[in-house]
Amino acid sequence: MREMEQYYRVLELEPGASLEEVNQAYKDLAFIWHPDRIPQDNQRLKEKAQKKLQAINEAREKLRSLKAAKHQTPYHSPPPPVKKPQTRIYQPPKPNPDLSGKDFSHANLSNRDLSGRNMSYANLSGANLSDTFMHKVILRGANLSHTNLFRANLLLADLREANLRNANLIGADLSGADLRGADLTGARVRCGDRLLVKLIGAKLSGAIMPDGTVHQ
Repeated sequence: MREMEQYYRVLELEPGASLEEVNQAYKDLAFIWHPDRIPQDNQRLKEKAQKKLQAINEAREKLRSLKAAKHQTPYHSPPPPVKKPQTRIYQPPKPNPDLSGKDFSHANLSNRDLSGRNMSYANLSGANLSDTFMHKVILRGANLSHTNLFRANLLLADLREANLRNANLIGADLSGADLRGADLTGARVRCGDRLLVKLIGAKLSGAIMPDGTVHQ
């Protein structure tokens, strides 16, 4: 039991936290400690981030396995053999798996990991991409109109000339993203006077902003 408590501490959770809380804590910490966020010239910190991410992965797998075991068949049935969960070691994403031009209109892609994928000119209109991890994804010229990108991680994404008309961008992280020439007409980015989208370091030259003005 102490071992399980340790896994909760790794994810910065109280013992007994729900599976949903475990998954959310994993996403938050994986985003913070992702090695690609560390400067290339800081090898010591990159090694620390890789070890931290490995520990986060192991903690999530152990806790997910524990909670799955609690929901197995009734106690009077012979329990199936439990396979030892395999610890996931961080590996850099494969370079740009090609999904360009694919039709994902109205698809439910929530909570998926699409990091590094080439989805240029794909049709994602009306799709659900909430809480989706899309670090360095290529969405150049993609149709994202009316897409739900609530809390999506689009760090360093390529969104040049993308159609983001009427998309929900509340809580999305577009830090460092390339939005040059993108159309964000009518996109949801505010709640009242508060801007609820991260645009730190984003490239916006020539982008059509939600109010219809062109960013200079």
